[in-house]
Amino acid sequence: MEKSEEGPVGSYSFDVDGISYHPGNPLVIAEIGTGHGGDPAKAAELLHAAREAGAGCAKFQHVYAREILHPRTGFVPLPGGSIPLFDRFRALETGPDFFADLKERAESLGLLFLCTPFGTRSARELADIGVRALKVASPELNHAELLDEVARRALPTILSSGVSTLGDIERALDRLRVPAGGIPSRALLHCVTAYPAPEEEYNLRILDPLSRLLGLAVGVSDHSRDPVLVPALAVCAGASIVEKHICLSRSDPGLDDPIALPPEEFLRMTRAVRAAAEDPSSAREALDREYGSVRVESVLGDGRKRLAPSERAAYGRTNRSLHALAPIARGEPFTRDNVAALRTEKILRPGLGPEFLDVLLGRKAARDIPDGEGIEWEDVGGP
Repeated sequence: MEKSEEGPVGSYSFDVDGISYHPGNPLVIAEIGTGHGGDPAKAAELLHAAREAGAGCAKFQHVYAREILHPRTGFVPLPGGSIPLFDRFRALETGPDFFADLKERAESLGLLFLCTPFGTRSARELADIGVRALKVASPELNHAELLDEVARRALPTILSSGVSTLGDIERALDRLRVPAGGIPSRALLHCVTAYPAPEEEYNLRILDPLSRLLGLAVGVSDHSRDPVLVPALAVCAGASIVEKHICLSRSDPGLDDPIALPPEEFLRMTRAVRAAAEDPSSAREALDREYGSVRVESVLGDGRKRLAPSERAAYGRTNRSLHALAPIARGEPFTRDNVAALRTEKILRPGLGPEFLDVLLGRKAARDIPDGEGIEWEDVGGP
């Protein structure tokens, strides 16, 4: 990461595989996620679509349901009816061999392979197949054990920052510090964790202050529906990375397909991003003409870091907190077998932050704790 004397936005780059990504050469990430549904043929088709649509990177998600949430976390509505959210995630599980094959396929197409782990097991498995970079999703920004595992790997790392405060981001970056002797590139993606995300909540003027304050490259992870407005305007505002979901069709059954871009729209996005990188002033003028200056200004916002209105209710619930993995009786000690940092999500109560796990271990429950519930200070007794 290089910084100029004045430190203008864009003076930091995200470096991986000897390539520097910056606002003049932004990395476009096609977020495939779990849209393949575990089907290698569909995953290969999505990789080819990403390459043909101009992406430089294809990103996946390495899911183990038990690394993410508790079986009692609640239900998710689907076209065929509501099913337990845990079961939906469990159906998306694949092993490391699946991702080793996708990595080989992606790199044969000239794409950077990127994948999101959701716990220490998935992070270790990705490191073992030789990934060149890692991605931390927004809800895992406070997942202390995962961040420690990622830091140990000393790989270039991208963090998304939806549903987070500035303090959350700073604490995550502190945990990702590695011993002297080589500091890998870090980048932060500004994000609004809503599906779809309202364009007017993106507040893209925050990119410059975040880059200056944190000393790293910044970008945007966009969940809005329009293929051009947020991505192109983000590059005009100094984004070094643009991430957006890709699908073969919005009618496909993937969790994120309804807000993803079909290949032809993703191609339209990448062309707009490249044009903004080449000539930001002309691109900004073109956006004002196409969308109107009032709409563009609403997307740019005031540059103050805050939770977006559409994600405020999710704060503390999509993020990690400490939950009981089984019923814990009063007087029973807390152990790694009965406590884990999970997303609270739908119906359970949130618990203590994951950073308190070491404080908890070895102490005894002060009262009975139902299976799945968040562990509060009132639940914690003496050693």
